[in-house]
Formats: sequence, structure tokens, C-alpha cells
Amino acid sequence: MFTRDERRALIFLAVVTAAGGVIRVTRGSGPATAVAAVAPDLPGEDLVAQAALSRQAEAAQRPLAPGERVDVDRATAVELERLPRVGKRLAQRIVADRQASGPFGSLAGLGRVTGVSAGLLRALAPYVSFGGAVPPAAAASPLSAYPRQAASASAASSGAAAGDAGAACAAQVAVNRATREELLCLPGIGAVLAARIVAERDAHGAFRDIADLARVPGIGRARIEHLKGHVTIP
Repeated sequence: MFTRDERRALIFLAVVTAAGGVIRVTRGSGPATAVAAVAPDLPGEDLVAQAALSRQAEAAQRPLAPGERVDVDRATAVELERLPRVGKRLAQRIVADRQASGPFGSLAGLGRVTGVSAGLLRALAPYVSFGGAVPPAAAASPLSAYPRQAASASAASSGAAAGDAGAACAAQVAVNRATREELLCLPGIGAVLAARIVAERDAHGAFRDIADLARVPGIGRARIEHLKGHVTIP
């Protein structure tokens, strides 16, 4: 049998052990409850970022109101996604081209973006503006505002547009003689790249062949492929 002192010691140890278990449970349950309340796998700053992304996605899915137009010279990629037949990748290419070569100014300018066809321009004409104002030519006929497609149209219904385009831009541009303004007729060549072509030509001499255009900063293999058939290098 245990003596009185031994029994007291055992009782004391039992009380201490029980108290320790209560403390562990209490301390362990507090943080778990708090973590669950604030979504454990998402820090606070991520919640803000996700809310912003959610608003952007909602804006991209919002259809255009009757008569509403998107200013292609100022719109973000998310805003451009609201246009018919313009997905995320094309919207990003439009913004990248605008940053590299300057504002488009018209449907003709927008046609320089890779992946933008005459059919897409026709579909976009009622829904876009440039610099806050819709060019009259673009509102009347997308093809007449896009010389390259108008010049290649052979149907009788587009004959007038093709004639007007021929007066504005030649079928092919001689890059070793062309002015900065004439170079703007080339698909994918905006004001910035046109100026660079002239500067490179003046500084280092004429281009020997189309591949030589790679000397110009901003003109890579893909853009050179896009220019084939549109330029001459005598």
C-alpha cells in the first residue's frame, strides 16, 4: 500500500498531467480555428490579386452594348477581348504591336497585326474606333481602309476599293528606295519600324535581299516571312 505522502504525490502528478493535456488541446485548437476562418492556403495579398483577376475576367466576358465601340489605340488586352472573334492571344498581339510600332489610326493600320485578316476587319468595323474617332473610310468599307486586301480583291463588287487602294499603296514596295510613308503600306510595319528601316538603310547601305531586313531592330524571321511578296529589293 502507498503511504499518505506517496498518495499525495500520485494525485499531484495526475492533476499536472491532466492540466497539461487541456493546455495542449486549447492551444492547438485556437490557431486551427483561425486558419480555417481565413482560407489557410491563400495569404491576404493573394485574395486581393484574385479579386482583381476576377474583375478582369468579368469585364472580358461583358458583351458590347448597342453602339458601343472599343478604342483599339488605347484599349487594354482585356478590353480588346470583348470584340467579336478576338481572343486572348490576338488581343495580346494587338497590344504588343501597338507598343512596338505605335497607334494603328485606322482599320488599315490594324491590318498589320499578324492574324488579322480582311474578314476579321469587316467583322470588327462596326465595333472599333481609333484615337477616339472612327475613320470615315473604315466605317464605310473595311476593304477600302485596308489597301493590301483591297488591291488583291478581284471580284467586281470590290473593284472600286481595289482601285482606290492601288492609288494609296503600290502592289510591292521597294525598300531600298521607299520613303518612311511608303514603308507604312507594308503589313506589320508601323511608324517606328518604318523609321528604323530608313535609318538602318542610310547608316549601313542598301539591303541585299529580304533576309537582310533582320539588320533592323524589331524585325525578326516571322516578320520577314510576313513581308515576302510585298517588297522588292533590286
